Amino acid sequence: MRVIVSGGGTGGHIYPALALLEQLKARQLLDEVLYIGTKRGLESRIVPKAGIPFETIELQGFKRKLSLDNVKTVTVFLAGLSKAKKILKEFQPDVVVGTGGYVSGAILFEAARMHIPTVIHEQNSVAGVTNKFLSRFVDKIGIVFPEVAAAFPAKKIATVGNPRAQQVAQLKPNDRLADFGLAPKQRTLLIFGGSRGAPKINQAAVDALPAFSQAGFQTLFVTGRRHFETIKAQLPTLPATVKVVPYIDDMPAILPDIALVIGRSGATSIAELTALGIPSILIPSPNVTHNHQMINAQSLGKAGAALVIPEPDLDASFADTVIALMQDDARLIEMTRAAKSLGVPDASDRLIALMQAAINAH
Repeated sequence: MRVIVSGGGTGGHIYPALALLEQLKARQLLDEVLYIGTKRGLESRIVPKAGIPFETIELQGFKRKLSLDNVKTVTVFLAGLSKAKKILKEFQPDVVVGTGGYVSGAILFEAARMHIPTVIHEQNSVAGVTNKFLSRFVDKIGIVFPEVAAAFPAKKIATVGNPRAQQVAQLKPNDRLADFGLAPKQRTLLIFGGSRGAPKINQAAVDALPAFSQAGFQTLFVTGRRHFETIKAQLPTLPATVKVVPYIDDMPAILPDIALVIGRSGATSIAELTALGIPSILIPSPNVTHNHQMINAQSLGKAGAALVIPEPDLDASFADTVIALMQDDARLIEMTRAAKSLGVPDASDRLIALMQAAINAH
């Protein structure tokens, strides 16, 4: 099939799209593909690097409060529709898929107006502004969290999971921890606050590392590149059981060797943790729209797959909480089972089926 995909702004919108395309290629279902993004977005670097044809439409997001900027946004959107129409006429897609971010607005809206099959994918537990707008016009809507269903027309919805889950679901323990000077078979804690790092998680980790180093497990602490030198300056000489690094390029590759993850609760992280059945302590970012990371995290917390700690609640008891969990074999096993029960290891295939249903409905 000929596919146009659009999504951008954050990796959470881009990586599910790339995972979907990877599975389409693996199943020999992809004849031609075109990715639509913006010149300034993260997608402008990630997508071409992946070898995927890339074109841009210049758009900007709506402000959530009334603003004169929104007048400009409408003007830019109308110009974007004109370019979208040109792209659609030239490429002649069988289906157009949007994975979120304002960049997907023009191409999906115009495709729907031209009666081209359309699908959007919502990764989070709270619907994004663009997806809520598009939901009135597109044919099908794929969701991950049941909490978001109320934001969309019920007859269009299918629960498909996050395509990133299928990408990592088949990973096995592979002794990659040795690359960091850690023992491959020893119980390991991973602390990771995201690619940019999370200062409050980092500080909680720094305070807890002396206790962790004496607790019978090993720790891999990923600070984020911008915080690495500052963190290193705070730390004394560390034992061999604790390693501190700025970033890990292929994070999913080490996850099967991890006993417990401490980190944020973005959509991609949740997809990876549940696909692999990894217990977690989730510390949601408070700086996201509609507090959706907290709602994502609570979905795992209610199922028994994660312990949820709001960032303001990080205190002196953090180290004891982590150590108690890392030393509780039965609890970790229960959390593994609960996480796997939430995982969708065939998420890309489910989304592909939704795309085919949209095509068949026309």
